[in-house]
Amino acid sequence: MTIQETHADPPMSTDQDWFRSAVVYQIYPRSFADSNGDGVGDLRGIIGRLDYLNKLGVDVLWLSPVYRSPQDDNGYDISDYQDIDPIFGDLETLDELIAGLHARDMKLVMDLVVNHTSDEHPWFLESRSSLENPKRDWYWWRSPRDGAEPGSAGAEPNNWGSAFSGPAWEYDQTTGQYYLHLFSKKQPDLNWENPEVRAAIYSMMNWWLDRGVDGFRMDVINFISKDQQLPDGPKSDDKIYGDGGAHFICGPRIHEFLQEMHRKVFAGRDRQLLTVGEMPGVTVEDAAIFTDPARHEVDMVFQFEHVALDQEDGNKWRPKKLLLTELKKSLARWQEGLAARGWNSLYWGNHDQARAVSRFGNDGEYREVSAKMLAGILHLHRGTPYVYQGEELGMTNMSFGAISDYRDIEVLNHHREATTHLGHTDAEVLAALAPLNRDNARTPVQWDGSRNAGFTTGAPWIAVNPNARSINAAAQVEDPDSVFSFYREVIALRHRDPVVSHGDFSMLLPEDEHVYAFNRSLHGMEMLIIGNFSSTERLAEIDDDSWATAEQVLANYPLEKSLRLRPWELKVFRRSA
Repeated sequence: MTIQETHADPPMSTDQDWFRSAVVYQIYPRSFADSNGDGVGDLRGIIGRLDYLNKLGVDVLWLSPVYRSPQDDNGYDISDYQDIDPIFGDLETLDELIAGLHARDMKLVMDLVVNHTSDEHPWFLESRSSLENPKRDWYWWRSPRDGAEPGSAGAEPNNWGSAFSGPAWEYDQTTGQYYLHLFSKKQPDLNWENPEVRAAIYSMMNWWLDRGVDGFRMDVINFISKDQQLPDGPKSDDKIYGDGGAHFICGPRIHEFLQEMHRKVFAGRDRQLLTVGEMPGVTVEDAAIFTDPARHEVDMVFQFEHVALDQEDGNKWRPKKLLLTELKKSLARWQEGLAARGWNSLYWGNHDQARAVSRFGNDGEYREVSAKMLAGILHLHRGTPYVYQGEELGMTNMSFGAISDYRDIEVLNHHREATTHLGHTDAEVLAALAPLNRDNARTPVQWDGSRNAGFTTGAPWIAVNPNARSINAAAQVEDPDSVFSFYREVIALRHRDPVVSHGDFSMLLPEDEHVYAFNRSLHGMEMLIIGNFSSTERLAEIDDDSWATAEQVLANYPLEKSLRLRPWELKVFRRSA
């Protein structure tokens, strides 16, 4: 049974849609590879692993922030947009990385964090220095509520909460006003209403493109336009702060700002560039507008609908069982909604999400086959797939002990708030943190089975997962049956088969609680993809059982001509329509 059939445009003759057949690999630099033994990954470490990435077959490297930063939020708090933090290297080393990637026909996408800066950025230091400073209006400053004692609880200009716990406002005694920070108090929000702010950002972006960077992943870019009245948000009884999302998610001038950015930065450049906007709270309808090529905003967006399905009311600290039917319903909506115009980004994990095989697969007995199945299911959808570092090895979540084992500011702030203000015990909070915390994805990449997994010769900034002794790159790169080798096969299939990169999409078996199934089709060719999301045998009850005799082009078990699936099995068939 088909839930819906979505129709893609035919392949274009220009190279402007090159990313339809491309695969992006995300590097979280702190945890990728350390070249100097200080326990923190760096640019030189990445350069030393370029042949590994080339062998994997990826086309684009997305580099999480390496700019100068106090590292309050691991580099997402930037104090200088046009320099490299010494813990990662320097500009000359970045130039070497760009040259090394380009020599291998790969591209570099930098993380662009322009909703906010660090509170140590020179712009903010000037802004907070006095009410009359020329850069005062570069950030969001507001006076305390009328009649409230400045700096006291409840005196904040509105009731918004920060994404990292606590209020979204910080009182500054120098000028007697508050500044807005949707994230850490060391991450003040830039005021995009000010044209000088936008001009400075566009100048910086052009500087990076002129240096050879091939595009940007834009951090929470749909937060940059805010309702200038900054009104209170609704507050539920069990929350300390209000939800201001309606006043800054896809705000009133967001399309205007992105179109202006395109004109000032990307228009007229004669090489292949990539823009992807991270957009929490974005809807399918929003994304179709943002990614419509005719509008010149962004090539694709990161949406978060499918990674909130295992959380109660979107609260990651209240995990719940994921229903496959809900996952299929969500992803099918995005496939359908972006079929006629726009484009999907495809991902299971990134630096903000738990490890894919632990979250969506089985990281115990069936770790290898489920990691392979997840790769096949994701990459064969219509869209551009993203591989998060270590995913290609089947790396798993980490078992952290005490709160002192964590490094993520989001975790540390939540633990403090939950134990001091919400009445939860340490044990209760640690149990809630375990499944979905961000540090699960930030343990070092497991290069070999040696001490510290070959990541560093020093003491790693965060603990290495003990299972590195058995799960590591050295054991997989030359093994034709490894998770790594399977990722190579999946990536190669996307590269060579236009059915994958440009074909129509039809979701099958929407009500099946265990089997994920869909069709791809293009110009008389069809592909059937079926995957078993369970640890017992299942039958894919496809109406057309002649598929069982079609050519199998990908599988994570020894080939078997049937629609019956072993635990966590993936089968991909191809035939003429």
